[in-house]
Amino acid sequence: MIELRNVDFGYEDKLVLKNISFRIDQTESVVIMGPSGSGKSTILRLVLGLECPQRGEVLIDSQNISVMSEKEKRELRKSIGMVFQDGALFDSRTVGENVGYYLIEHTKMSWKEIEKKVVEMLGFVGLDADEIIDKLPELLSGGMQRRVAIGRALLSTNPRIMLYDEPTTGLDPQSTENVLALINKLTRERSISTIVVTHQIADALSIADRFIVIHEGEIAYDGDFVGLRECRDERVRAFLGPFRASMDLVAEKRFMNGV
Repeated sequence: MIELRNVDFGYEDKLVLKNISFRIDQTESVVIMGPSGSGKSTILRLVLGLECPQRGEVLIDSQNISVMSEKEKRELRKSIGMVFQDGALFDSRTVGENVGYYLIEHTKMSWKEIEKKVVEMLGFVGLDADEIIDKLPELLSGGMQRRVAIGRALLSTNPRIMLYDEPTTGLDPQSTENVLALINKLTRERSISTIVVTHQIADALSIADRFIVIHEGEIAYDGDFVGLRECRDERVRAFLGPFRASMDLVAEKRFMNGV
């Protein structure tokens, strides 16, 4: 589904990503993590075709998005949903108008038809449409805004790929749990390939099949939880050091569940 081959990317004289290569298959859930400024969010921009590498290829379904025209990129992005750190909702539009935005702007469907789809989508992401559909986003909690943003992405593109940039940053524990459960639900029920960029290690451990650790623009680790926990690379060990207790708890839980 998604593949980066020997990708270099930078701004002027600063190289942000260095020889990045990985592949993400259909229905796989991958977390990209690492210190701030390591190039994590830049990878999402490359996958969306918002940036082009100086070297290498970015492939979506074996198509090199880096050499596509803007029209071709827009067509390809219909299969990709993106959820930003702050949700990026339209402040002046209601929840219903936010979730149904693409259908309002790009189809000839009646509001009654759109509203039906919006209500169904809000229910899918675990929100009560009767309570919030006519509210402005500022009246919702951060976690609810994040789920509204996910609903908008799903209704806009019917995606096979979902990209999340720090989806739980700033959320309280209950909201975090709700958002993570929704991400897992989408991967499981809709066979969606998922990339989550986060520095929240506990969150990463609850949603990822695979972990990619980026350090100063290079891949320091790419593999499963067992390999991550046992990794001897000093860059990885230094990054994960403060989170060893959380990783040990996850390891114990997986052992008890026979995983």
